[in-house]
Amino acid sequence: MTNETLLGVDDLTIAFGSLTALDHVSLSVQKGERLALLGHNGAGKSTLFRAILGFLSPNTGTIRIADAAPGSERARRAVSYLPEAVAFPKALTGSEVITYFARLKGEPPRKTLELLETVGIADASKRRVGTYSKGMRQRLGLAQALIGRPDLLLLDEPTSGLDPISRGEFYDLVDRVARQGAAVLLSSHSLTEVEAKTDRVAILSKGRLVAEGRLADLAGAAALPIKVRVRAKGADADALHAKIGGRRLNGRSVELDCGAGDKMAVLSRLAALGDVVADIEIDTPRLDDVYRHYSKPPTHGGAL
Repeated sequence: MTNETLLGVDDLTIAFGSLTALDHVSLSVQKGERLALLGHNGAGKSTLFRAILGFLSPNTGTIRIADAAPGSERARRAVSYLPEAVAFPKALTGSEVITYFARLKGEPPRKTLELLETVGIADASKRRVGTYSKGMRQRLGLAQALIGRPDLLLLDEPTSGLDPISRGEFYDLVDRVARQGAAVLLSSHSLTEVEAKTDRVAILSKGRLVAEGRLADLAGAAALPIKVRVRAKGADADALHAKIGGRRLNGRSVELDCGAGDKMAVLSRLAALGDVVADIEIDTPRLDDVYRHYSKPPTHGGAL
């Protein structure tokens, strides 16, 4: 990954009358990077996407796409968008859809038809889109978004309604696009799904960017505990619980919380117990833990 910024959002504010949809938001996505944009419904994700696409003008702040302004010819060529609900004319075939969009983008239709092979629906290229399943339409939408090898790919809930196998294959394609140098900004409510499929996360809450960074860094900054589950040898965990404290989970196991910096010390202490311990499991903070922490309202009752 290089340090070339393909999307830069700086101090962006967008308001609709008295409603502030985005409040001084700043973020960036680098070449080859996958950034997950997370937030509840109404957090401002769709507003940010529309602003990047040039459909909304900011009240304050700027957006740069490959060093061009949203809506400019350079930006339009640099960015591609895949919405949650992909809609194509049902009477057209898959190859006709790709040919149409290739001509709109000034790309050779014959070359872009290879994208149907890339997304795995080449065998359905002559079928009418009206016969496609939801997963096939999403694949066709991704093929359309990849025409011209965009610098920035915007994905809005791209796997909604897909089965687990199709989701995995979809993210494999996104990984390939990122490895080829595109920046990817992906909006999703499926936290477990995007956890291992993105490089960083950005969390919006009520129009404000409340967290941005790598999952491990955000978990560390939030001081979220690591859970260590210890299973005792034998049928009773009383002796183990007396030695290490923590919480009894059942008749065999005890659970401890520790900070990231204390993990090795805790493991060393447990290893020293010898035959009392049968097994140890470590559960580090997950993306849903991080999301809940940063999205919760402040205790003082003010706005996020």
